[in-house]
Amino acid sequence: MTPPGLGSVPPPVPPAAPTPVPPPSPQPPPPPPPPETAAPRRPGEEPPGPAPGPDAWPDGGRRPPAPTTGATDPHPLGAPRICPNCRTENAPDRTLCIRCALVLDPGPAPAARPPWWRRPRVGLPVVLILLAVGVWFALPHLSGLLGFAKEETGTPESLPPAAYRASSEAGEHPAAAAFDGFNNRYWAPEKAGDGVGEYLEADFAQPVRMMKIVVFSGTSARKDEFLTQGRPARITVELTSRDGEKSSRTLRLRDQAGQQTFDVRGSGTVRARITVDAAYGSGEDRRTALAEVEFFGRRE
Repeated sequence: MTPPGLGSVPPPVPPAAPTPVPPPSPQPPPPPPPPETAAPRRPGEEPPGPAPGPDAWPDGGRRPPAPTTGATDPHPLGAPRICPNCRTENAPDRTLCIRCALVLDPGPAPAARPPWWRRPRVGLPVVLILLAVGVWFALPHLSGLLGFAKEETGTPESLPPAAYRASSEAGEHPAAAAFDGFNNRYWAPEKAGDGVGEYLEADFAQPVRMMKIVVFSGTSARKDEFLTQGRPARITVELTSRDGEKSSRTLRLRDQAGQQTFDVRGSGTVRARITVDAAYGSGEDRRTALAEVEFFGRRE
């Protein structure tokens, strides 16, 4: 029971629960001290302490000696040795050449080789002897070779025949008209027609080397007279040599006025025969005509 005169006493309050205290956070490490910097000084002022140098070394300024090795100078003094084989310079203490491994002679170097034109040569006399022998054996053939070269490169000369004949002749057109040098006169056979089998024949005073034959077909080289008679279309040229051998060649002529040139070759030729094998413009009242025949080559 509460005593009189006093108010009501509140009931006791229970103690509060303790509040947890957080652990202290770790402190960051202190920053490193700033590097010492040299204080600025005026020109002429001495530094505050001794400058680093040999006196500051612990041994009193004596530098430790450099380590020595057993290596020696790779090129000792002295005259180099010249290799007699490859002329390479070697160190004086070498016994073998550094390039070709030849044993080095400590004596004097050999003399320089003479120029090529002063060296003795055995091959040159042998070559000269072989050339002389070749020329000796080639002499009999040189004339033939020179003659062949002259014939192939030179201009053939005219070879007029010494005699001529024909298988037959028309009255005013003899065989001589085909070899007189005029191309407005002609040879024609006696019978009219194509004249197949009729021929002209020419003899030479001495053997000749035949090279070319020039033929003027028809009655004349002029176009207004060319077609008045028949013209050979194909002829056979037969060459007879001095020993009786014969060679022949068939030639095809164009039906046109003017000269036609053919290559016909033969050595030692003494006779030439031209035979008509076919004709242009033949008829019962027309004869096959040859205005001119010329031979070119060399006299032997």
